[in-house]
Amino acid sequence: MYFDGATNQSGYGIGVMLVSPQGDHIPRSVRLAFSDRYPTTNNIVEYEACILGLETALELDIRQMEVFGDSNLVLRQIQGDWKTRDVKLRPYHAYLELLVARFDDLRYVHLPRAQNRFADALATLASSMDIPIDVVIHPLLIELRSAPACCCLIGETEAQDDLPWYHIYQFLISGIYPKVATAKDRKALRNLATRFVICGDTLYRRSADGMLLLCLDRASTDRVMREVHAGVCGPHMGGHMLACKIMRTGYFWLTMETDCCQFVQKCLECQIHGDLIHAPPSELHALTSTWPFSVWGIDIIGKVSPKSSSGHEFILVAIDYFTKWVEAASYARLTSARVASFIRSHIICHYGVPHELISDRGVHFRAEVDALLQKYGIRHHRSLAYRP
Repeated sequence: MYFDGATNQSGYGIGVMLVSPQGDHIPRSVRLAFSDRYPTTNNIVEYEACILGLETALELDIRQMEVFGDSNLVLRQIQGDWKTRDVKLRPYHAYLELLVARFDDLRYVHLPRAQNRFADALATLASSMDIPIDVVIHPLLIELRSAPACCCLIGETEAQDDLPWYHIYQFLISGIYPKVATAKDRKALRNLATRFVICGDTLYRRSADGMLLLCLDRASTDRVMREVHAGVCGPHMGGHMLACKIMRTGYFWLTMETDCCQFVQKCLECQIHGDLIHAPPSELHALTSTWPFSVWGIDIIGKVSPKSSSGHEFILVAIDYFTKWVEAASYARLTSARVASFIRSHIICHYGVPHELISDRGVHFRAEVDALLQKYGIRHHRSLAYRP
């Protein structure tokens, strides 16, 4: 079971995805319409999503399940690792324990949000739409389509009847739709047929400039691409340019741009004599640089106006020269002792003893700071105009 909750300006939604061992997917998406009457938080939405998933599993007579979610708080509180201190969450936690007790085996796994996209999409879908009460929403059906709608029927019949553009050609002559065409396919066929015309017994397509382009069958497309790309005057151009040049020559087929790009990728001469676009414009020269966290620059920002809520108005900033890593802390009053404590706790304890420290000639970097640097053998370079 995958669960997730979503919160945005439109409202609150929860999503659940149940996956059986055989690979069957059962999605559920619910919009929480009680947020205007009861106080709702992000954690409450996550609890609602988990409860919805467990209730759905019990309705399907499921007693063993793995629960995946990106809410670490809900999963830890279900397992008893964390206490439920929030008064608003205690009723949810109590009801969740009753549901968990009805299962024989439950295992919990925390997932990053990037790996919980399906449940997150269901929750976002529910939270983003304001659905009226009297509206009936039918189950969501997600299909996989491997070909564009304009040619999904043409390619199947073309191999059987050996007639290119069979459906468009037949529709323009007699206005007859294919037997297996749905209402959506018929609409796509009508829109597609407005760009074609029959002259004699030959099918043409109208271009934007009024030129009629001869429609080719699949047996002729390979020969045309080969002649235009690598023929007598073929310049071995790219896929998109090849498709444009074929249209300027006066030919057309539905999937010409995709076919041209795939044809160029398989051209051996293009691979051998093509430009090395990833080669550097000039010879590379190795540059020697210091190692990480060996040289730090340190300076003070302040006074900051207005002050923070705790009265802090100074910011002490240290930047590593190699990785550009930043360490910072804020203070209400800044002395040399506090700067020395910052260097000891934020730099030495975390990254080891640096080789050199660079600062300006401020009074905060003397006395205790000099004593600390001498103790660890750190060089202190002072620059009057230094700014990290």
